Amino acid sequence: LGLDMEELEEIEEDAGLGNGGLGRLAACFLDSMATLGLAAYGYGIRYEYGIFNQKIRDGWQVEEADDWLRHGNPWEKARPEYMLPVHFYGRVEHTATGAKWVDTQVVLALPYDTPVPGYMNNTVNTMRLWSARAPNDFNLRDFNVGDYIQAVLDRNVAENISRVLYPNDNFFEGKELRLKQEYFVVAATLQDIIRRFKASKFGSTDSVRTVFDSFPDQVAIQLNDTHPAMAIPELMRIFVDIEKLPWNKAWDITKQTFAYTNHTVLPEALERWPVDLMEKLLPRHLQIIYEINQRHLDHIASLFPNDVDRLRRMSLIEEGGTKRINMAHLCIVGSHAVNGVAKIHSEIVKTQVFKDFAALEPEKFQNKTNGITPRRWLLLCNPGLAELIAEKIGEDYVRDLSQLTKLHEFVDDDLFIREVAKVKQENKVKFALYLEKEYKVKINPSSVFDVHVKRIHEYKRQLMNCLHIITMYNRIRRDPAKLFVPRTVIIGGKAAPGYHMAKMIIKLINAVAQVVNNDPVVGSKLRVIFLENYRVSLAEKVIPATDLSEQISTAGTEASGTGNMKFMLNGALTIGTMDGANVEMAEEAGEENLFIFGMRVEDVTELDRKGYNAQEYYDQLPELKQAIDQIKSGFFSPKEPDLFKDVVNMLFHHDRFKVFADYEAYVKCQEKVSELYLNSKAWTKMVIRNIAAAGKFSSDRTIKEYARDIWHVEPSDLKIPPPNEPRDAAEDKTPNGTAA
Repeated sequence: LGLDMEELEEIEEDAGLGNGGLGRLAACFLDSMATLGLAAYGYGIRYEYGIFNQKIRDGWQVEEADDWLRHGNPWEKARPEYMLPVHFYGRVEHTATGAKWVDTQVVLALPYDTPVPGYMNNTVNTMRLWSARAPNDFNLRDFNVGDYIQAVLDRNVAENISRVLYPNDNFFEGKELRLKQEYFVVAATLQDIIRRFKASKFGSTDSVRTVFDSFPDQVAIQLNDTHPAMAIPELMRIFVDIEKLPWNKAWDITKQTFAYTNHTVLPEALERWPVDLMEKLLPRHLQIIYEINQRHLDHIASLFPNDVDRLRRMSLIEEGGTKRINMAHLCIVGSHAVNGVAKIHSEIVKTQVFKDFAALEPEKFQNKTNGITPRRWLLLCNPGLAELIAEKIGEDYVRDLSQLTKLHEFVDDDLFIREVAKVKQENKVKFALYLEKEYKVKINPSSVFDVHVKRIHEYKRQLMNCLHIITMYNRIRRDPAKLFVPRTVIIGGKAAPGYHMAKMIIKLINAVAQVVNNDPVVGSKLRVIFLENYRVSLAEKVIPATDLSEQISTAGTEASGTGNMKFMLNGALTIGTMDGANVEMAEEAGEENLFIFGMRVEDVTELDRKGYNAQEYYDQLPELKQAIDQIKSGFFSPKEPDLFKDVVNMLFHHDRFKVFADYEAYVKCQEKVSELYLNSKAWTKMVIRNIAAAGKFSSDRTIKEYARDIWHVEPSDLKIPPPNEPRDAAEDKTPNGTAA
C-alpha cells in the first residue's frame, strides 16, 4: 500500500480511558489473560473523551479535551444486538412477592467489542466497553411533554453518562454523574454475564432454587478497586428481587463470585458515597446495602458483645455529619478474597487500614504483586534490547519472564556488557532526536537521563526531585570548574485539573527549568525538561532511553507502582524509597543493585508519633535552606516573587509526605548515582543484574496467582489451532469457566 508502519503507528490515538496506573494495569492484565489462554472479559466504559491532553503554556498546565474517536476507532465493533437497559431513580414498592423498583428512568448500554489477542497462541479475548444511549421514547412517553424538539435535545442528559472520564487519580470526588457511571458499567456488565451464564449448558433449568448454584464455579468477578463496588448490591438485587432466591443463598453466591483488589491506602482516595445521593439515584440498592450492613453488624455484635466502637469502625455506613457508605467496607464484606498489590501494601492493608476485618477473617486477605506485560513493555517498545536478550537466552522468555535469570551468566561477558550499553545509547540518541523534533530542545545524549514520569501528586514527591535539581544547580554555580557528571532531568505527568498544589508543582518545575536551562555557567551540564502530555505512547519512547528511574514516594504511600517495573526491565537503574514494589525489586536484584534511600515505613510511623517538624531540617541543612529561600524569594519567578508561597507554606506547615525528612538522604544517594555513572562498565553490569532479576514482575506471573488463588481456574499454555486448520472433535470441549 506504500504506507510506512512506523508512520501509521505515530498517527494512531492513545485510548486514554484511564488515569494512571489503574487503567494501564488492567490493560496489562488483559494481555496476560489472553496469553495464558484464560476465558476472560474486560469490562469498562467507552468514554467519548478520555484523560485530557495536557498542554504547557507559560509553564502552566492547560487541559484540552481528548477527542480520541474523532477519526474513528478501527479496532472496535459496535454490538447493538447486545444492547441492555440500565435503570436510575424511581422508588421502591413492597409487594407480597417482594420488593419492586418502579418509575425508573432508563438508559441503554450499547456494547463495543475490542479484540485482545494473546501472544502467538491464536487466543483472542474480548474487551467490552459500554456506551450510553437514550431510548427512542426518551422524554416522549411523558404525555406532559409537548415540546418534541426539547425532548430530543434532552437525550444528551442520558448519553452524558459515557461522555467523559473523571481525571482524578488517587482522589475521590463524590459527584452524581460519577456514581451514575459506576452503576452504569456494573448493571450492564452483570446482565451480560448472567445472559451468558443462562445460555450456557451450566444453567440447569430444573428449578429456580438450583439454577444459580453453579454460578460461582462458572463466573469470577474481580473488582478493580472500589469503583465497581455497586456490583455487589446489584447482583443481590437480581438474585433476590428478580430471580426470587432467598437472601442467604443469594448472599452466599454473591460472596463466592466477587473478589476485591485494593489499590490505595490514601484516605482521600477512598470512596465514601453520601447516603442521600444513593437514596435518590438507586433507592433499592440503598435498602440492600442497609440489609447487608445490618446482618454484618449483627454478626460482629455476636462475636464482640458491647464493643460499640468496633461496630462503628466496621460499619458500611459512616455516621456523623452527612451519612456516607464506605465502599471499601462493602467490597470486603461482599467478597471471598481481598488483596493488595505489593507485599508491603498488603501488609499495611491487613495491619492498619482494614485491621478489624483482617482480625475477623485473616484467610480472606492476600497479596498479588502487580506486574507488566513484557510484550508491550519490552518487545514492542525496546526491540533492540529484546533481540539482544533473545540472542543470549532464546525467545521463550517472552512467555516466561523468569527465564531472564539466565542473563546472570553474562554479567561478566565484556561483549554483552558493551552491547547492552550500545542499545541504551541508541535509545537515548533516538529519544534526544524526538525531543529536538517535537519540542525544539537539545539535550546531551551522553548525560545521565534521570526520569520521573507518573501522575503529579504530593505523595509521589516530584517536589523532592525539584529540590535536588536546585541543589545541583547551586553546586555548579558555586564551583563551575569542579567535575560534574552531566544530567538531563526529565519530569512528566498530568495533574488533576482541580488539584491546585499539583498544578503549582508543574509550574515550579517549569520555572526552575527556565532558569537552569538559560544559565551560561551551567552549559550542557544540567538540563531540565518537563515532558508534556505524558501518556502510554510517550512512555514507550522515554522508558527505553532512561538511565535513572525515580521512584521516591514516602514509604507506605505508593501501593505498588508499575512504572518502576517497566524501567527495570528496560535497563534503567532505580533510585527509590522502600515503598510499593520497590521493596520486592530490591529483594529480587539485591538491595546493593538499587539506589535505596530514606525512611522506611517504621521510620515514618515513628516520625509521626514524635511529630514531624519541617523547620528543623531547614535549619540544619544549608543546601536545603538555600533552595527553599530561592523558591520563596522569587529567584525562579522574578516577575511574581510570591508565586510559590503556597508551596513553601505547605512544605513547612502541612507536608503529609515529609519531603524535608528525606532530602539529605536523597541528595547523598544521587551523588552515588553520579559516581557510578562515571564507571560505564560497573554501571552496565548493575543494569544487567537488574534486567536478570525483573522476571517476577511480569503480569503473567500476577495473573497466574489470581487464577490459582482467587478465580480457581488453571492457565493453559495450549496453542489452539488457527481457524484454517481442522480441529479434533475431542478438543472442542472448552476447559475452565469464565473470569470476568
